[in-house]
Amino acid sequence: MNYEGSCHCGAIAFKVEGDFDTGLDCNCSLCRRRGALLAFVPREKFVLATPQENVSTYMFNRHVIEHHFCARCGIAPYGEGTDPKGNRMAAVNLRCIPAVDLDALAITKVDGRSF
Repeated sequence: MNYEGSCHCGAIAFKVEGDFDTGLDCNCSLCRRRGALLAFVPREKFVLATPQENVSTYMFNRHVIEHHFCARCGIAPYGEGTDPKGNRMAAVNLRCIPAVDLDALAITKVDGRSF
C-alpha cells in the first residue's frame, strides 16, 4: 500500500510504500526517549515530498543511522541507513502515518542498544 506521512507541523512530509502490520519498538537511548514505532522499507520505496532543507539530522553512537527530525515541531518522522547487506533503507515512524491503525500492529521489541 501507499501511505502519506509527516511531522506534526507538515514541514517534513513523505510518501512510502509498504505493508505495515508490525511496528518495531527499539530500546536504544534515542528511540526509547522519542517513543517511535519503526518500520523499515527499501530506500527506493520512500519519497520525501517536501524540500530537503526542511530536514534536520542527528547522528550518534557509531554514526551509521541518519535520524531525521523537524527543527520546527521536533517530530522525527523517519531515518535512513544501510542494512547489514549494504542495502539503503528508510526507517519510518509509523506514528507519523495517520492511515496506519496503531492498535492493529503487532509490536516487536528490538534491542537497539548495540546499534
